[in-house]
Amino acid sequence: MFNLENFDIKLDTEYLGREFIYFEEVDSTNNELMKYPELLPNGAVLLAESQTNGKGRTGKTWISNPEQNLTFSILLNEDLDKFSLPLLNLTTALSVGQAIENLFQLDINLKWPNDVLVKNNKIAGILVESKSKSNLIEKVIIGIGINVNQPIFKGNFEIHPTSVLKELKREVSRERLLSEFLNIFEENIETLVYNPKEILQNWKNKCKMLDGKIKIINGEIVKVGKFIDVDNEGFLVLRKNDNSLETIAFGDVSIREQD
Repeated sequence: MFNLENFDIKLDTEYLGREFIYFEEVDSTNNELMKYPELLPNGAVLLAESQTNGKGRTGKTWISNPEQNLTFSILLNEDLDKFSLPLLNLTTALSVGQAIENLFQLDINLKWPNDVLVKNNKIAGILVESKSKSNLIEKVIIGIGINVNQPIFKGNFEIHPTSVLKELKREVSRERLLSEFLNIFEENIETLVYNPKEILQNWKNKCKMLDGKIKIINGEIVKVGKFIDVDNEGFLVLRKNDNSLETIAFGDVSIREQD
């Protein structure tokens, strides 16, 4: 069971995680936080040991063993006009990667737009959702799943999963990892507001796909080309085979096999 005292000892934030909601089981932490009946402060965190309908991007399911990993969501409901959601997505992934590197010295690789990899295996994923009223975003929910102490992953996966335990061959503190992530994330959100180019550059430095040949799938649409950049809004810039440039807002990216 998640130890709140151990988590709180290492938490060094002003607002992220200061309101902490714990559940043994929910359908989805994003759903639960989105519909939560009480008015919650900016930075509230909802963590569940188990999800019956954990969500990934494009309707995919996030599968996680109970009490072994971190499945949680963060509420942001202030100053939402100061950054774009795609850049917030990249900032979240960067912060997860930095926390894993800081604590466990694992070499992470960021995959556009929302995955964190170790040795090309997926160790974390992110799903950002928002609620708007009169064309204004009222709140943003950031769902995060980090594979921490799960030893075995059963099933078929587009990207094979891994965990901190599988990489280090030992269990680690989930509480310490969550507090480290929130500490870093709060600092990175401030940097995103005042110096977004620094966040972008730090993200690019950890993306090994950059400058490589890739394939992008969005529903039935498949595009191929060279991944040449991420623009100032957080969108992928693709150089197509005819040498033209296209900005990509959505899609699943994979390395393109050589012709």
